[in-house]
Amino acid sequence: MTPSQEQLAERIRALIAEQPVQREVSMFGGRCFMVNDKMIVGAQKHGDLLVRVAAERHDELVQRPGAAQAVMGPGREMGPGWITVDAGELDDEQLAGWIAVALEYNAQVTGIGD
Repeated sequence: MTPSQEQLAERIRALIAEQPVQREVSMFGGRCFMVNDKMIVGAQKHGDLLVRVAAERHDELVQRPGAAQAVMGPGREMGPGWITVDAGELDDEQLAGWIAVALEYNAQVTGIGD
């Protein structure tokens, strides 16, 4: 992992430490964090955050500072529900907020948790 990616991964680990069923997987060119066997976020190569959110909230959430439609390769959008957040917009409060949104969606799709 790159130093930026490792630093973000450490911050994510601290924020999800209380989640009962979690694991890490290398995918989407980064280190992805799974809760209840579903991806919530990923630490990308340059310290950006890949976030899995409810598709119905995509248009609202992509308006947040630093947020953009996630892409995987030139011109390949990942579709509604996949957002990338610029590393420069990930202070502790913002990172915690994005993880909360991802965990909310995770609970919705798994029927576990909040």
